[in-house]
Amino acid sequence: QVQLVESGGGLVQAGGSLRLSCAASGRTFNNYALGWFRQAPGKEREFVAAVNWNIGNTRYADSVKGRFTISRDNAKNTVHLQMNNLKPEDTAVYYCAADSLSGRYYYLTPSHEYEYDHWGQGTQVIVSS
Repeated sequence: QVQLVESGGGLVQAGGSLRLSCAASGRTFNNYALGWFRQAPGKEREFVAAVNWNIGNTRYADSVKGRFTISRDNAKNTVHLQMNNLKPEDTAVYYCAADSLSGRYYYLTPSHEYEYDHWGQGTQVIVSS
């Protein structure tokens, strides 16, 4: 059973940067895909970015492409989300999620919420204008 803990959220002005981290316990991310999702007040949870732990390929939502970067640290069993040029519409609770790729294509970077089966508690990001 994998457990995920997010950190790094906070308050930042528009145009600023923030780095989120997601640490795992219980097991490593071997043969997993790791994703970041976010949920703004009154809105549905949406996909942000994902990284494949096997080969490191990534996927991004159009709204964050070019501004956000997801990365993995195998030694620390941690995934990061570097957020640059933040906008007020980026304000949300950000969640880390893990999806086992056992028995599936090794290169997958799932982008749908229902594909993930492990979730962290979330960390708040507020971007002021």
